[in-house]
Amino acid sequence: MHLVLLLISAKPVFNKMYWFILNRINHICQKTIISMTQLSGKTALVTGATRGIGKGIAIKLAQAGSNIAFSFASSVEKARAFEQELAAFGVKAKGYQSNAADFAQADILVDEILKDFGALDILVNNAGITRDTLLMRMSEQQWDEVLDTNLKSAFALTKAAMKPMMKAKAGSIINITSVVGITGNAGQANYAASKAGMIGFTKSVAKELGSRNIRCNAIAPGFIETEMTEALTPEVRAEWVKGIPLKKGGSPEDVANCVLFLAGDGSTYITGQTINVCGGMVM
Repeated sequence: MHLVLLLISAKPVFNKMYWFILNRINHICQKTIISMTQLSGKTALVTGATRGIGKGIAIKLAQAGSNIAFSFASSVEKARAFEQELAAFGVKAKGYQSNAADFAQADILVDEILKDFGALDILVNNAGITRDTLLMRMSEQQWDEVLDTNLKSAFALTKAAMKPMMKAKAGSIINITSVVGITGNAGQANYAASKAGMIGFTKSVAKELGSRNIRCNAIAPGFIETEMTEALTPEVRAEWVKGIPLKKGGSPEDVANCVLFLAGDGSTYITGQTINVCGGMVM
């Protein structure tokens, strides 16, 4: 208070400085309020949200005011703890133990979310696994597990979620694919096929549902630093980073920021697109 009075009573140059500082603070506060409320009242379903990229996405959407429903496969204790973490942002959060690749379970999951939250505005198909090995050694089970978890789950949940979205005549579907789905990668034929399939699926859904004001886009992350990459040796990590123009790995928040953009009103004229979040790895 004393500083404000001093600045007001000082020379005009200090007066100008005071108003400049005040305007900057006001601008920052307004941006913060907008970022915390831009998805207020919305409900998002994020699959595979208890770790890595999915966790970063759920947190980012909760910070923006969206209620969060998320699916998990096994750890009930971990899911309940994450519910509390998300609720701390002042939103409603609930985890559902469900196999997203199971067609019947996907329908049940969406029905439960509608009962608990009343709506489903945003779907983020993030669930994914790897079973890496050379094609000559790859088993049918390794192929099926990856395609079911990564691609079939997106099909099952999109089909279930599109019903309430069509009724509301609004919705945003965001599929987390990978740069590997664009470039391919030795030892990941199953993973690359599943992620490439998601890109084609995204374009088809965008064309089918666009007239209902439902958008569908994909995000292709590159080398993102998560629990999975922590297992890599420093030499392997360095080799990956060497091929990235920005010379660093990304973070889950980098992907989450893109999800937030596609989920919000700033992207209402964007659909059927695949956005690479990869530091320039793929151009």
